[in-house]
Amino acid sequence: MPRPYPPAPSKAKAQVTFGAALRGFREAQGLTQEGLAERAGLHTNYVSSVERGERNLSLHNIARLAYALQMPVSALMACLDAARPASH
Repeated sequence: MPRPYPPAPSKAKAQVTFGAALRGFREAQGLTQEGLAERAGLHTNYVSSVERGERNLSLHNIARLAYALQMPVSALMACLDAARPASH
């Protein structure tokens, strides 16, 4: 019998994991929160709250952030797969 997929991370854990990854990508490019927000057409306070794991983002805003970082959306979202425990 096939093993079931592991459970998805909690909403809070997913938000914190995504926010930390976003911060890492932003800092790796030498961008400030203000610079990323401007590129993405978002408010600086919004970017800050995403990085702190306080926001449940829409798909549209995830895409805006990925495009502002000049990276594939899938690469930005990959942090959620990396945080998933390996199935055996």
